[in-house]
Amino acid sequence: MFYDLNVPCGPDDPELYPTLSFLAELGYTTIALSQTLNGKLPPNPTPPPVPTNVPKGLTILTRVNLPLSDPTQNQRLTTLTQAYDLVAIRPANEKALLNACTNLECDVISLDLSVRQPYHFKFKMLSAAIARGIRFEICYGPGVTGSGADARRNLIGNAMSLIRATRGRGIIISSEARKALAVRAPWDVINLACVWGLSQERGKEAICEEARKTVALAKLKRTSWRGIIDVIDGGEKSKPKTDKPASKQKGAASKQKDTPQSESNSDTLKRKASVEETEKPLSKREMKRRAKKARLGVIDGEDSATTPANS
Repeated sequence: MFYDLNVPCGPDDPELYPTLSFLAELGYTTIALSQTLNGKLPPNPTPPPVPTNVPKGLTILTRVNLPLSDPTQNQRLTTLTQAYDLVAIRPANEKALLNACTNLECDVISLDLSVRQPYHFKFKMLSAAIARGIRFEICYGPGVTGSGADARRNLIGNAMSLIRATRGRGIIISSEARKALAVRAPWDVINLACVWGLSQERGKEAICEEARKTVALAKLKRTSWRGIIDVIDGGEKSKPKTDKPASKQKGAASKQKDTPQSESNSDTLKRKASVEETEKPLSKREMKRRAKKARLGVIDGEDSATTPANS
């Protein structure tokens, strides 16, 4: 199962259906349609409508991207977690990145790696986010399409430094493709990850296992209490299943009431007597004793039969 958790979606986008069809042909099974919210959050955020003509075998998720430059803004993230399947933060500076790694309740930290970052990635800061279950996203779309040599160079350098700082853990790879031409096959993405410094196994995990864990953790946060307790059963008592119909049960109960107590007692006494009357198996010693007694009885009978004839 291959995941692409960042496919930009706009209202009435003509390129959306060709992109989804091409992703399904390449072997992707789960796609997240992303929407970017700039400025203040709306009071009632609504995810983009899921297209009706989705290819078969393709699971569609909803995602929101929040550009974050000031650590004091965008604090109402709990309302977004109930409306969207995934919540992604895109920090613009080091302070915003530190706030996202340590405080904010989000699912993905997506960095714009096609531009030169004015700070260095630190292991202590990034490992705090990974310990909280947050994944870092690398989007290869801006470096693959015709964005220029600078964007491609910055993408390769920033991706290598991010992989080095995270020790190759907690990374997912998405496309952020606005057109079908910017999408790459899963194994091409794994080869790109190998160029950036990931091993082939970690590159496959970035579009399979790590992406699946991101979706599962986000769902657990929405449906459970603080991501710890999930109510599966409400505790209602289930009615006992009866194989016999109610009419037969009533008839059997009436028969039991009609039978007197003496008959039931006699039946139990007979059963106990029959159990007591069953003989125990004979031991070897008893069998030898009985056989010897039988032989002696035969000999005594022959002697008594012969004595009158001789006399």
